Amino acid sequence: MKKSRLLLATVPLLVVLTACGGGAQDDGRTSVIASSYPFAFVAERVGGSAVDVSNLTAPGTEPHDLELKPKQVASVQDADLVVYQKDFQAAVDQAVEQAGRSDDDTIDVASLVKLLPNPSEEGEHHADDGHDHGDADPHTWLDPRTMIALTEAVQAGLSSIDPEHAADYRANADQLVDELTALDEDLSAGLRACRTRTIVTSHAAFQYLAARYGLEQVAIAGLDPTNEPSPSQLGDISRLVRAEKITTIFTEELVSPAIANTIAKETGATTATLDPIEGLSDQTKDETYLTLMRRNLDTLKKANSCQ
Repeated sequence: MKKSRLLLATVPLLVVLTACGGGAQDDGRTSVIASSYPFAFVAERVGGSAVDVSNLTAPGTEPHDLELKPKQVASVQDADLVVYQKDFQAAVDQAVEQAGRSDDDTIDVASLVKLLPNPSEEGEHHADDGHDHGDADPHTWLDPRTMIALTEAVQAGLSSIDPEHAADYRANADQLVDELTALDEDLSAGLRACRTRTIVTSHAAFQYLAARYGLEQVAIAGLDPTNEPSPSQLGDISRLVRAEKITTIFTEELVSPAIANTIAKETGATTATLDPIEGLSDQTKDETYLTLMRRNLDTLKKANSCQ
């Protein structure tokens, strides 16, 4: 009698455990963990319906400040493929290292492109308020050519892990490469002839975009958007805005606009949103990398009087 009661008592527990065990790996799809939105976007587009993609950086979260929950750390261990960028999010770097993942099932975006130096210290080792970004600027995805390289890497990775869907991954990647190439061409054409080539931004996120299209970034904060400038730096920026007759100070969705608004008020400039696309917000949750980059193009053309 006691044994019967014990068996009956364990049935609900087994049901609960079975229900909790369901997930991407149980439904036959390849599981991908992406550290932030731009990388998740590529994985979703290339993987299509054959892939389950989880983004470690929730919408509205500043990715520089990402802290992982134990469940997320475990997901880095268990995923079929992890897409991240070393020296961008320390918590992710630590989770990847702890997982002991190999190059066969991990894509480090930093290994796909030529990294630009940290603009805050002209390449010297620099930490912004405890966020160590090393010697390089991590905002690689703002150059569409980086996203093309990532698309090809994700296609190769998924095809190796899941050869049954390799043809689908190839077709999806080709489609995305075409769209990214068109974006690159439109940015090149749209920013070719501008009255001013200087952009004053909330933080130093736009170096790759500026380098690709011949612009000069002047950042209010460093790589970490929470790192506030000194009064002398603010004075230098204000003088530059007046001297070059810059009409627009660029703010961001996930960063407080307070300092940018102050500079704009002091110099007679206006403000506009230039999205670093580090993550989505409540205002941009229905957008994609492609639509946000095109919105950035329109904003830049208007602010810098581009023909």
